[in-house]
Amino acid sequence: MNNLKEIIPAIRTENITYAVRDIVVLANEVAKSGKEMLYLNIGDPNIYDFEPPKHLVEATYKAMLENRNGYSPSSGIKEAVDAIEREANRKGIDNVLDIFVTTGASEAIDICLTALVNEGENVLTPTPGYPLYTAIQSKLQAYENPYYLDEANGWQPDIEDIKSKINEKTKAIVLINPNNPTGSLYSKEILQQIIDLALEHNLVIFADEIYDKLLFDGKKHISIGSMNKDVSCITFGGLSKNYMVPGFRIGWGIVSGRREILKNYIEAINKILRARLSANHPEQYGIKISLEGDQSHLTEAMKKLEKRRDITVEMLNAIPGISCVKPEGAFYAFPRLHMEHEDNKFVAELIRETGVVVVPGSGFGQVPGTHHFRVVFLPNEQILTKAYNNIAAFYAMYLEKMK
Repeated sequence: MNNLKEIIPAIRTENITYAVRDIVVLANEVAKSGKEMLYLNIGDPNIYDFEPPKHLVEATYKAMLENRNGYSPSSGIKEAVDAIEREANRKGIDNVLDIFVTTGASEAIDICLTALVNEGENVLTPTPGYPLYTAIQSKLQAYENPYYLDEANGWQPDIEDIKSKINEKTKAIVLINPNNPTGSLYSKEILQQIIDLALEHNLVIFADEIYDKLLFDGKKHISIGSMNKDVSCITFGGLSKNYMVPGFRIGWGIVSGRREILKNYIEAINKILRARLSANHPEQYGIKISLEGDQSHLTEAMKKLEKRRDITVEMLNAIPGISCVKPEGAFYAFPRLHMEHEDNKFVAELIRETGVVVVPGSGFGQVPGTHHFRVVFLPNEQILTKAYNNIAAFYAMYLEKMK
């Protein structure tokens, strides 16, 4: 017993943070005091008034009853893979080289980064952006190479900034389109400029398109993998957001480009896929019916979300000292706090004083010297209105206190 020493964790875990979940620790403490909590922090449609299409649930239940509960093929069942390929074709991606089904899009992203990036190399990641990418890079002991989204240009990627960040150790560029946390939708012109850079510097494009069906104002999504047959691209998708089943953990990756360029990388991806056995099996039987069945749940969801998006933008922009770019997709907004104080301190005080739970912008990255917070506008109009009124009253007091 005297030989026992403290177990020291791996250094690679030191910089792994996930602000979306980390903030819940504080929220739980405040909730214990009996304060009414208004949660605008987690992008889970199912805890609000959204449900998946019934035919998706029924297909999964049927597969379980038929005892399709063992392992699946490592890349996914044929029915699902074929349906995903047809979906890729509908998106205009007609040079598919490989498809694999994973435990959520998160696993697909993890596998593809792991198969590509060596220690000391880097991947260009959007800032603000989803923190999963920087967490995985930390695990791989790659160094962070963030590029900025331009708030003044509707949160489009800043092409000049991207150009300045590419170096001999850069392996890929990540696009989140529509973007989490800003809700921005990227223009065709911006996407073409990114393709040009990827071809010039032999980069893989990681196209995270998990929100591609959640679009406002009649907007159309352009899949970057459809725009050029030579560019090396992996398009990530899944059932979580578009089909309201984040807990199913079903996602996928679609590899497109030139086979002679990507063949060894594809094999490296498949080595990892085989080693981890398979994704959830019965849920894969929901993929085909989801992608090719009745899509009316999306029409109903977008009616709710568009109204909630409009309330969000209108009420936040009406608060002196806060501005909010209008989201064009997903269900997030990333309002700016026009103040000199740290946004994580503001958010912590907001939660303690009002029970309104949002996520500090620093958890997603932001241009140095700017301060933001992310809101999820999935809750109903009454909850959102109350939350934004609370934020308005608190912000005025907070600024006065901090003078």
